[in-house]
Amino acid sequence: MEQAGVVIIGSGQGGYQVAASLRDEGYQGPIDLVGEEPQVPYQRPPLSKGFLAGKTPAQELALRSENFYPDRGITLHRAQRAVRIDRTAHRVELASGHALNYAHLVLATGTRARLMRVPGASLDNVLPLRSQADAQAIHERLQTTRKVVVVGAGFIGLEVAVVARAMGCEVHVIEFADRALKRAVSKEVGDFLARAQANRGVAFSFSTSVASLIGNGGKVAAVVTSAGTTVPADLVVIGVGVEPNAELAQEAGLHVDDGIVVDAQLLTSDPAISAIGDCARFPAHFSPVPVRLESVQNAVDQARFVAARLTGKAAPAAEYDKLPWFWSDQGEYRLQIAGVCSADDDVVIRGTVSQGKFSVLRLRGERLTAVESINSPADHMAARKLIAEAVTVSRYLAADASQKLAAAVHLP
Repeated sequence: MEQAGVVIIGSGQGGYQVAASLRDEGYQGPIDLVGEEPQVPYQRPPLSKGFLAGKTPAQELALRSENFYPDRGITLHRAQRAVRIDRTAHRVELASGHALNYAHLVLATGTRARLMRVPGASLDNVLPLRSQADAQAIHERLQTTRKVVVVGAGFIGLEVAVVARAMGCEVHVIEFADRALKRAVSKEVGDFLARAQANRGVAFSFSTSVASLIGNGGKVAAVVTSAGTTVPADLVVIGVGVEPNAELAQEAGLHVDDGIVVDAQLLTSDPAISAIGDCARFPAHFSPVPVRLESVQNAVDQARFVAARLTGKAAPAAEYDKLPWFWSDQGEYRLQIAGVCSADDDVVIRGTVSQGKFSVLRLRGERLTAVESINSPADHMAARKLIAEAVTVSRYLAADASQKLAAAVHLP
């Protein structure tokens, strides 16, 4: 009987990192990495940026070469779908009929794009952007498209709008909320980025949803909005968020609540199964309620934590406590975020918004909870350190961009 080792379901950034980190930490047992896509594990952030624009070739997306996996003793199961977890037998069944035995199972199943459920949503040239195949399909259509409608003014939607506009397309963004990036950033940053897009010629319709799509010859030709407006479209890109791939876990009887619920050690309700990355909802020291974060950094850090725990390199009672951070390229503006704030946290502006180089600091009393920086990498790095160390800061000094942010610390 084959030795049972670690089986990882999901070959995205988190799944890959678990496998690589296990070997880095000296794990000697079998490692099986199962992924539904035919490619070797690849980076997703460039999909809506350089790859979509045709500036990043497909071969540069790969996290590691094909040889990395056999060279490190990692069995990569490409284009394979896990269909059942037998927790009693410690076995994962694949759609191919093959089964993998595990001593420990890691769920890194990620998320899938949320689709629109309106008349006409199945027309050709109505596409989400989640995978390399999605990005390739959109890139090819952008070569001949004149009118693009982007549904959703989140990070993906705005990044697609930047690329499409740079390629000479007319772009119209439709957003249900009353402003861009409402669920992700402050009003100051969201409004600034929307204005920057509008200055490039992107049209916005806020507080608006899609009522239906009109086709011509099987292809999308226009979008009808909830306001009754008809917006011509050769291509519609859907960017209305994602849903966690948690069905496999739920069918196995694990605790699921908008994601696979884990404890502070990233263990599910079954101690032989961990969950990490976009699909996992975990208790965080910076939040009063468990959170699910869609972030490459979070997936990587959680993967490394699980690998250290499984190899005994972490203290037995160690809890995951990494500070989240995130970035997005919006044309000539780079947005960097660190921390997680509450809606009622105070806002302090550092720098000059009109000059496109500023930071929005979020404070709870004199405790810095989050930072959103536009073209201000020094502020971002300093704030990450201040948030992680939970020091108190003077909001008056923090707002003074003539001083380094570290000068705002209240020293004992």
